[in-house]
Amino acid sequence: MAHASDIRVAGFDFSRVAALRHTLATRYANFRMYRATMNELYGLSDRELADLGLCRANIRSLALETAYGK
Repeated sequence: MAHASDIRVAGFDFSRVAALRHTLATRYANFRMYRATMNELYGLSDRELADLGLCRANIRSLALETAYGK
């Protein structure tokens, strides 16, 4: 006895896949900016941070604001 089935996805929307890809790419770019900011600021000495008007306690919030605008 033979059995055949034909399953098709009705109305598959490729624009949703493209939107997901764009969202993920944007989030990854923001994360990379956050990490780059953190690495740069943690690489500075306390004196250099003081010259910029920062202290080590401000680095994380500054990096979040830079990358995500929060």
